[in-house]
Amino acid sequence: MEVVAERNSRAQAAQMLVEEFETIASASPETVTLEFLSGRLGVKKAPDGDHAEIMRWLLTRCVRQRPDLWLYAERGLIVEAYRKGRARADGVLAPDGHFAAHGEWSEAEGVLMTVEVTSYDEDTDSRDRREKPAAYAAVGIPVCLLVDRDECTVTVHSGPDRGRYRDTHTVAFGEEVALPGPVGITLGTEEFKRYVR
Repeated sequence: MEVVAERNSRAQAAQMLVEEFETIASASPETVTLEFLSGRLGVKKAPDGDHAEIMRWLLTRCVRQRPDLWLYAERGLIVEAYRKGRARADGVLAPDGHFAAHGEWSEAEGVLMTVEVTSYDEDTDSRDRREKPAAYAAVGIPVCLLVDRDECTVTVHSGPDRGRYRDTHTVAFGEEVALPGPVGITLGTEEFKRYVR
C-alpha cells in the first residue's frame, strides 16, 4: 500500500505545472502547437488539407445560420478542473469579436461550442475523443462537436455537468445533425465524406 502511495506521489510531483507549460509554449516556434491536458505536455499535429476544408465548411455553415457568431480556428482555451489545462481547439464558436484584447489563452466563459476534427495519429483516441471533451465540459462549454474522420461520424456532446457531458449524440457522415442551444445550428454532414482517407 505504501509503495503505491509513494509512486502516485512521485507521479504527481513529476507532472508539469501550468506556468511551466505556458513558458515553454510561448517560446516554441510557430510551427509547433503545444497543449497541456491532464498534467501532460502534448504536441498537436499540424492539420492536413482535408482537415482545413472541414473547418472552412463548418465556418461558412455556422456564419450563414448565425451571423452574430464566428468560428475561430486554433484558439487557445484555459480548460479542465481548476483551470489547469490548456487546449488549442480546432474551432471555437463564440460571439463575433469575443476574443478581442485576449492573450494566447482565453477563459472559456462566453464560448458556445468547441470543434475537434480527428487527425490520423495514434494520440487522437485519447486526446480528441476523451480528454478534450472532458476538459471542455469541466469549464462548462455548452457544446462540443467532434468530426471523427476515422469513424466517419459526427458526435455532439452537450449539457456539461460536473466535468462531463450528460448528452452525446452520434450520426454517420451524410446524416443531418442539430446542434442544441445556445448554438442552434443544423448541419448536413454529407460534405465530410469528401475529406476522409
